[in-house]
Amino acid sequence: MTTELRRLRNYIGGEFKDAADGRTTEVVNPATGEVYATAPLSGQADVDAAMAAAAAAFPGWRDTTPAERQKALLKIADAIEARAEELVAAESENTGKPLGLTASEELPPMVDQIRFFAGAARLLEGRSAGEYMDGMTSIVRREPVGVCAQVAPWNYPMMMAVWKFAPAIAAGNTVVLKPSDTTPASTVLMAEIFGDLLPKGVFNVICGDRETGKAMVEHRVPAMASITGSVRAGMQVAESASKDVKRVHLELGGKAPVVVFEDADIAKAVEDIAVAGYFNAGQDCTAATRVLVHESIHDEFVTALAKAATDTKTGQPDDEDVLYGPLNNPNQLKQVAGFIERLPAHAKVEAGGHQVGDKGYFYAPTVVSGLKQDDEIVQNEVFGPVITVQSFTDEAQALSYANDVEYALASSVWTKDHARAMRMSKNLDFGCVWINTHIPLVAEMPHGGYKKSGYGKDLSAYGFEDYTRIKHVMTSLDG
Repeated sequence: MTTELRRLRNYIGGEFKDAADGRTTEVVNPATGEVYATAPLSGQADVDAAMAAAAAAFPGWRDTTPAERQKALLKIADAIEARAEELVAAESENTGKPLGLTASEELPPMVDQIRFFAGAARLLEGRSAGEYMDGMTSIVRREPVGVCAQVAPWNYPMMMAVWKFAPAIAAGNTVVLKPSDTTPASTVLMAEIFGDLLPKGVFNVICGDRETGKAMVEHRVPAMASITGSVRAGMQVAESASKDVKRVHLELGGKAPVVVFEDADIAKAVEDIAVAGYFNAGQDCTAATRVLVHESIHDEFVTALAKAATDTKTGQPDDEDVLYGPLNNPNQLKQVAGFIERLPAHAKVEAGGHQVGDKGYFYAPTVVSGLKQDDEIVQNEVFGPVITVQSFTDEAQALSYANDVEYALASSVWTKDHARAMRMSKNLDFGCVWINTHIPLVAEMPHGGYKKSGYGKDLSAYGFEDYTRIKHVMTSLDG
């Protein structure tokens, strides 16, 4: 008996459409390795249509009042909340994530973030008018940038879609959003859930691959390109966007240092770091992947973390005891396994280090110790359920090791010494520093990094302002 595959479609100008040339890609459930849907493989004609729809809708949406945009976003948040169960099911089938954790840890923040940006829509203001030249008054206008080409990743398809469209739409922009080719289902479902709550063309979704995203970024219509993805993808977007000087917003990779000093609460640190390192199979650019432990507690910490890893469970989405599900795709599984296979002789696998089961793309929670600063697995992003541990002798060495990578997104410090925590937070070269915790995010605070982790901020008023431009208006007082 053959099961009919689900058919996903693009959402352009308020209508669901197949790719213009009929091409499709297969969508796989990573928990089973089985194809369950098809999605459009959008080409230039589809990109042209989506951009035209967004461009046509922009003048009207730009001229709506902040109150009107707020009202629309609040309705969107309510609609997502009302159909949360469907969205969780779609996200879980698309990513293999545990159903319970997706419902409790992802849906509520998404709804909250949309409501935050709904409120932010009414807080945009320029500086007060003033006279800076005799007989002249100056004012500053803050305006939407225009059409935004946005590319979301596969690790958090729903939430990253929200991080893209919510601030853009709140600021008065229109959007063409492309989900990852491996995880389009929940984004297409969102278009179905709230698409008609916005004027046609304000929110558009096109499915496709790397070439689809390239066509979006290089298109003449968008004023801004925004991507969450790999460093390689971000560099390609920046290069493509430079050809017509588009604005670029990049949230890329991470290699978060987790600095544990000798006075830290070891039991709490181990428990929290294991969750922050293995949640979502470590497929998080802020994951607690690179632990630096003071030499005096190193052995005790490694033993405890290895036990925590052994006690951590991965498995099918409907298993309530699992912390995380599979890696997203076979290429990602190969990448994670490759890091372990290429470990140098001085490294030691304390726990895990192997694939789990023969169905789907599951990998065991893994701890690796005995590493040196220039080892591949220390320097490069694994993006899997792998935590590395190194030892340090003093604060200066800890800081040196922490900053000695090409990424600069997130970090954490574990100590009871307030002054030391403040020194470390000042000197750590990362966009976020957590103290005695790791990974919590709130809508009011900015998320974004430096160096090869990209530039621009998600969430917060800073993220909102990224989707605006400012204009100076000067008028003569002589009439």
